[in-house]
Amino acid sequence: MRESVIYQDILQQGKQEGKQEARVEAVPRLLALGLTVEQVAEALSLSTEQVRQLSRLQTDFSDESCRMQP
Repeated sequence: MRESVIYQDILQQGKQEGKQEARVEAVPRLLALGLTVEQVAEALSLSTEQVRQLSRLQTDFSDESCRMQP
């Protein structure tokens, strides 16, 4: 089964998704450390626009979760 093409495709897709998730989670941490958007983009192989968008999404999510607390 491990040699099947379908298994290998699923395994590869999972690895790619894991890498993408790790990059998404790293953006706010690196920015909080004081790295510039350009430095984060280069370190994570993202565009500066992607870093900005992820930063905005994180901020929006944080603001929304703060409002939802009783």
